[in-house]
Amino acid sequence: MDRFTLPFEEPIREVEHQMEQVRANAELKGPEREKALKELEAQRLDLIGRIFSALTPWDRVRVARHPSRPTSAEYLGIVFDEFIDVHGDRRFGEDKAIMSGFARLNGEPVVFLGQQKGRTTKEKLACNFGMPHPEGYRKALRVMRLAEKFGLPVVTFIDTMGAYPGIGSEERGVAEAIAVNLLEMSRLRTPLISVVIGEGGSGGALGLGTGDRLLILEYAYYSVISPEGCAAILWRSGDEAPRAAEALKLTAKDLVGLGIMDGIIPEPAGGAHNDPESMGQTLKRVLCQHLAELKQTPLDRLLEQRYEKYRRIGYFLEGRVERSPVIAKAEQSAAAERRRQRREKPVEEPKAAVEAKPAT
Repeated sequence: MDRFTLPFEEPIREVEHQMEQVRANAELKGPEREKALKELEAQRLDLIGRIFSALTPWDRVRVARHPSRPTSAEYLGIVFDEFIDVHGDRRFGEDKAIMSGFARLNGEPVVFLGQQKGRTTKEKLACNFGMPHPEGYRKALRVMRLAEKFGLPVVTFIDTMGAYPGIGSEERGVAEAIAVNLLEMSRLRTPLISVVIGEGGSGGALGLGTGDRLLILEYAYYSVISPEGCAAILWRSGDEAPRAAEALKLTAKDLVGLGIMDGIIPEPAGGAHNDPESMGQTLKRVLCQHLAELKQTPLDRLLEQRYEKYRRIGYFLEGRVERSPVIAKAEQSAAAERRRQRREKPVEEPKAAVEAKPAT
């Protein structure tokens, strides 16, 4: 099967094809072959740097949807060890669009949740192309409550265009299931890290994305609606998706600038689909780092920080300059301190009134 190539990747694939021809050329041997390969590799890396540094928001959406982009299941085998599946929501059934279970991250026990799109046609149909039903979110909540009970950190991988909007999904309360997850995750008494590894679409992503740390891969995206859906609503045409992608501010850099994401995880040259093993190792290292930081924070303080994190999102208003939440909080603390000092300041006893002398 030919390797899938996005239009802007074609110059890179041409250089890679030349490298394959050099390797297959029996006439080139020893230093001559090594020199040719070294020059072509330098050319390939230069092309990747120039092309991927100039990607538009719509191009980044297409990279996030690349058919060869690693899935949650593929990262699971690289990042985690000893995974044990947990199935079913104990209400309706099993949803394969969300993987859940217990695993080890660098030897530490954790609970893993990952939205799964599937690779083959059979897997994609079984996983409903990564669009979870309500039972998927209820299964995820069941496993998160187990994590809280046993004091295990939770790691979630987000990769969905959105929750499934079909009739059966609506009848079984998909919106309510997502809303309950938002509520319960906001007060879950255990560290929680969420990573957008591909698409982060609408409420389908939020249902697993209310954590202490919200991270995103370099070429992933996170948005309230897909570019095509936004274009259909605003301009009555899916052809305006590139314009919508620009307006939605859905790239990793935009999201960090808006204070929604806590950090960007760099991808290998040309995207995660070009080197899944390297991407998995980077992901593992970043997760271990953040998890070590969160485990040092007392649970009560962790919940306070989680609450403050989501309260700070969306404080911007068009047409006026807003104060930074940090500055506003500092001013509130200073005002509270002044009020406390006024309350604790001793009150002076009034001087005894001087008796007026009778007039002579």
